[in-house]
Formats: sequence, structure tokens, C-alpha cells
Amino acid sequence: MMWTQCIEPRPFATRRLVCFPHAGGSPYFFRTWGKALSGYEVHAVCYPGRAERIAEPPAADLASMAREIAAAVAPSAAERPTSFFGHSMGAIVAYEVACALEEAGHPIEHLFASAARAPQLLRATPDTAATWDDEAIIGKLVELGGTDAELLHNPAFVDLVLPYIGADFRMLAGYESGWRAPLRCPVTALVGRADPQVGSDGVAAWRETTRGEFRMRTLPGDHFYLAAEPPFDIIEAAAGEQ
Repeated sequence: MMWTQCIEPRPFATRRLVCFPHAGGSPYFFRTWGKALSGYEVHAVCYPGRAERIAEPPAADLASMAREIAAAVAPSAAERPTSFFGHSMGAIVAYEVACALEEAGHPIEHLFASAARAPQLLRATPDTAATWDDEAIIGKLVELGGTDAELLHNPAFVDLVLPYIGADFRMLAGYESGWRAPLRCPVTALVGRADPQVGSDGVAAWRETTRGEFRMRTLPGDHFYLAAEPPFDIIEAAAGEQ
């Protein structure tokens, strides 16, 4: 199975960036990033149950999925400096993949954690996971603002996407990081100033995930601040400092 997609192959780029979508997200969310980040070859992770993998059952355990992704990206991560950018749930997946790669002797160059509380703050809530019915999922999507509200009134759209969005929400609700050795790579945590779900304290706690350099950036916008203004300058500036 193919865990990542690359829309803009750039075999001679000096660096690689692997992007991890939010809950319910697909690689298409990052489809324009390859053209914008000329110094990188940009890959985007495709979770099971959506896009080209729509026929597959969605993942049920985040840490297990992360280990599979780590095994898939390890060979390419060894070829050239590789950074991860994870948004919302994707930040937690990216972190778990980074931990797995470090344990295997393949540290990444940089982790960008976007719109997510630090993993050590998350606690598994199995009862909460069971309450993610269609109404609760739609309510959360409206709150976060990442989905066109009109689409949520389209039965065909709802029937298509709610199964895997709900599976992602339940998977994240069942996640608990446990103890992890701090990463060696720098970590940059990003959050929208008007994010209704993620506060600055939860984002600042990413500092504890690394013994490398840590930076926190607060940007204009809400939970999906990067849809209008992707943080390309922050990513490129980090590469220039390596």
C-alpha cells in the first residue's frame, strides 16, 4: 500500500517535507505545497479509508498506524534531510512517526506541529470515542470551520465522508502517548490566534517533546489558519537555519 503521495516530484531537491493531514483530511489538503516550497520535495500522507484508499477500512489505532507509516517512509527519510508537518490530528501522527524513526536510527530534521495540543496532554477517553455519532461529528466540523457548511447538508457528501471522519475522531479520542524519549530534532509549534479548540498553553507544551530547539508561532486565523495562509515562510526559514 502507498502511504504517501507526491504531486510535484522534485528528485534533485535538497530536502523532503512529509505532510500529515487533520482528522478526516486527505493528501489533497496539501496539493499546492509542492509548487510553493521549491527547496523541498513535498509528500502527503494518505490515511486508509479516503482518496485513493477509500475502499480500505479506516485505521482504528493511531500508534499502530504511525508505526506502519514510519516503516514506509524510513528508506526515503535516509536519502535526504526530511521534515514533518502535521496539522491537528496529523501533528500527533507526525510526532509518533518521528519517535518511531528515531528509535530505528532515522531521526528527522524538523517537526512542525500545527493546531494541536502536545501529545503528553492527551488522555484516552474510550467513552467519549463511542459518542462520536453523525450529529456530534457534524457539530465539531462546523465548530472547527474546515468544511463548507453547505456540504454538510448534502446527504451524498455526508454518506461518503462521515465514516472515515468519525473513525479518525474516535481513533484520536482513544490515543494516549505514554512515555517517549524527547526527540532530538527541533520542533516548531504553530496555532491560529482564534483557534476554538487549541489554546496557547497546550501548544507551548510541545516544548517538552524535544531536547532540540523549540519555537512557538501564533498566526492569524482559526483552526484552519493554513488554508488561507500556509506557513511556507516559517518552513523555509527553518531549513535555512539547519
